[in-house]
Amino acid sequence: MDGQKVRWGILATGGMAARFTADLVDLPDAEVVAVASRREESAKTFAERFDIPRAYGGWEALAHDGDVDVVYVATPHSAHRAAAGLCLEAGRNVLLEKPFTLNAREAAELVGLARERGSFLMEAMWMYCNPLVRRLKALVDDGAVGEVRTVQADFGLQGPFPPAHRLRDPAQGGGALLDLGVYPVSFAHLLLGEPSEVTASAVLSDEGVDLQTGALLSWENGALASLHCSIVGGTANAASITGSEGRIDVPEGFFFPERLVLHRDGRDPEEFTADPADGQRDSLAHEAREVMRALRAGETESPLLPLDGTLAVMRTLDAVRDRVGVRYPGE
Repeated sequence: MDGQKVRWGILATGGMAARFTADLVDLPDAEVVAVASRREESAKTFAERFDIPRAYGGWEALAHDGDVDVVYVATPHSAHRAAAGLCLEAGRNVLLEKPFTLNAREAAELVGLARERGSFLMEAMWMYCNPLVRRLKALVDDGAVGEVRTVQADFGLQGPFPPAHRLRDPAQGGGALLDLGVYPVSFAHLLLGEPSEVTASAVLSDEGVDLQTGALLSWENGALASLHCSIVGGTANAASITGSEGRIDVPEGFFFPERLVLHRDGRDPEEFTADPADGQRDSLAHEAREVMRALRAGETESPLLPLDGTLAVMRTLDAVRDRVGVRYPGE
């Protein structure tokens, strides 16, 4: 693909698909050539909005479109396994929205399929591709705070969401954990890897999904992560990493931060800010660039989001759900 535009297909036409496509069309080395929806009318409306040449009223036609280099899948996550699996079976490369799937079993099936076919597959955990988050990771890896002792992170929305909303619907993988809690969990994994023990508590809705969940993750080296997510209260959406020699605070919006503050004993606080040259803090272009870089390099997974790491996150999410008693239809 050297010197060529990477040709994208978009599977789904909801808000997340529109947001990603809006950022994608601004990239000079990307071209959106097709979109698919279960409803042809939705696909055509989306195609007209973003000047996309082909609109399909079904997923299969997009999966078998040989002019598509990579498909971005942004269905509700209850459909991730089916949609991404269809594309991988057809030989397409896939960028799959988070949470990757409903559970670790489905995730392992997709990873196995991608590896069998030699296709590229990546979770769209855009936080991992954010330049300032990558700077934070480098600071921690370089020992800026010493050995990490604790991680704290929360993500909550004010709500209230009515019972008919997808966030309250078990059939769509509803609840705070998979939609919002995946960020704090992924943040802890980014810094500490997969935990050795998981404890959790939640408040469940009448439908059986979690309205808010608190989780405590622990590692064999003594590190702890205290994480929280909610669809019934707007939290600070902040994070903090405490180590043996200092602390990094990430104010509101830890998954697309404007600044980081490094505190170390005997020194003035150091502030690291987002570079305006990187574009808007909440841009999804960073993950799109990483996908295109990997495809041009002939890689089947990204070193920023290795598939084994995605599987580990899904195992932790499964463990949290097991502790709080949330199960989805068919599990």
